[in-house]
Amino acid sequence: MELLRGAIRTYAWGSRTAIAEFTGRPVPTAHPEAELWLGAHPGDPAFLETPTGEVSLLDSLTADPQGQLGSAACARFGDTLPFLVKVLAADEPLSLQAHPSAAQALEGYRSEERAGVPVSSPIRNYRDTSHKPELLVALQPFEALAGFRPAARSADLLRALAVSDLDPFIDLLGDQSDADGLRALFTTWITAPQPDLDILVPAVLDGAIHYLNAGGAEFAAEAKTVLELGERYPGDAGVLAALLLNRVSLAPGEAIFLPAGNLHTYLHGVGLEVMANSDNVLRGGLTPKHVDVPELLRVLDFTPTTEAALRPATRVDGPELSYRTAADEFAVSRLTLDGAYLGHEVDAPAHHDGPQLLLATEGSVTVHAKSSTLTLNRGAAAWVPSDDGPIRLTAERRATLFRATIGL
Repeated sequence: MELLRGAIRTYAWGSRTAIAEFTGRPVPTAHPEAELWLGAHPGDPAFLETPTGEVSLLDSLTADPQGQLGSAACARFGDTLPFLVKVLAADEPLSLQAHPSAAQALEGYRSEERAGVPVSSPIRNYRDTSHKPELLVALQPFEALAGFRPAARSADLLRALAVSDLDPFIDLLGDQSDADGLRALFTTWITAPQPDLDILVPAVLDGAIHYLNAGGAEFAAEAKTVLELGERYPGDAGVLAALLLNRVSLAPGEAIFLPAGNLHTYLHGVGLEVMANSDNVLRGGLTPKHVDVPELLRVLDFTPTTEAALRPATRVDGPELSYRTAADEFAVSRLTLDGAYLGHEVDAPAHHDGPQLLLATEGSVTVHAKSSTLTLNRGAAAWVPSDDGPIRLTAERRATLFRATIGL
C-alpha cells in the first residue's frame, strides 16, 4: 500500500480553490483546476509515493500486473486497471456531452486510426477503445443536467415559457413516441442554421425571464439554468437542448449513474467521479472545443428517463454504503467511521481480492493493510494492491473514505 499522488488537469471551467483546498495546497491557484485524476490512464497516470521515490501507477501495473491487480482482474480486463477515479470541480458548466458504448468506442477508434487522425489531435473523438459509463457522487452540493426527460414533461416546460416560436417544436414532441419525438426535436435544434438559432435562443431567454418575473415556480430551476447557459454561450444550440434534459440537484453523498448514450452536462459543484478507464467524449455544444454533431447523434440514447432513475440504488453493510451500478469495470462505496466505529480497528467489508483505490474526504483515517499502515487526511489517496488486502480502518473522530474497486 502506497500514498497516491493524482494528476491535476487544468480546464477553463475548473476552480482556482476547490481542488487545491481539498488537497491542502495554497489558494487561489494560478490556473483553474478542473480534475484530479487518480488512476492509470496513459494520458495522465497518478504516481505512487514509494520509499525509493515516485513511480507511475501505470508502470507499476505493467511491472507486476498479477500482484497489483490480481489474477481474476487480469483474466477479465488484461494487464490494465479498468477504472479511473477523478475529483471534479466545476465553477462553470461543462460541455454538453455523451459517451459511447463499448462497440461504438471500438468502431470509432478504428475509424479515426484508419483516417490518420492523431490521438492528440483536438478534433479526435476517440482516444481509446473503451466505453465510459460513469458514477458521480457529490462531495459538495452539485448541479447537473442529465438524460432526456419524458417528452410530455418537456412539452410542459416549453409551454410554460410562452414563446410562440416554440409552438412547432412542441407539436414535434407530441406527434410520435417519446424517443422518436425527442430525437426529432434535438436533431432539429442541434443542426439548425446559425441565423435560426440567433432568433430562437434569444426568444427562449426572454421567455425564461418573463416566466421568472411572473413568479413561475414549477420550472424555476430550468429557467435559471437556461439563462445562465445563454449568457455564457449566446446563440448556442446547447442552450435549447438543455430544455429537454432532467435538472438534477445532488446533496453531498448523493449520486447519479450515467450509462452510454446519456446526454449530460455538469453545471456546478465538486464531486467524485468513477468511470471506465476512458477519455472518450462526444460533444454537442456549450464549449469552444471540437463538436461532432453527426457522431454525437450516432451514440445518443433518446429513451426518456427521470431523475429518480438516474440515481443508483445503495446498500449498507456496517460502515460501508455501496452505490449499485451496472458497470463491470468498477464498484464504488463510502466508508464512514463514526459513533461505535471510532477508537478501534474496523474491518472494511471485503468483496473480492482485487485492488482498492482509497480517497479520504473527511477527517483522518488510518488504513491497515498486510504490508503497511498509512494515515490518510482529507484529500489524500492510497493504492492498495490486490496482494496487500484486505484492509482495516481506525479513526478517533468522524472520518469518511471512498473506495473504488473492480466490479464483481
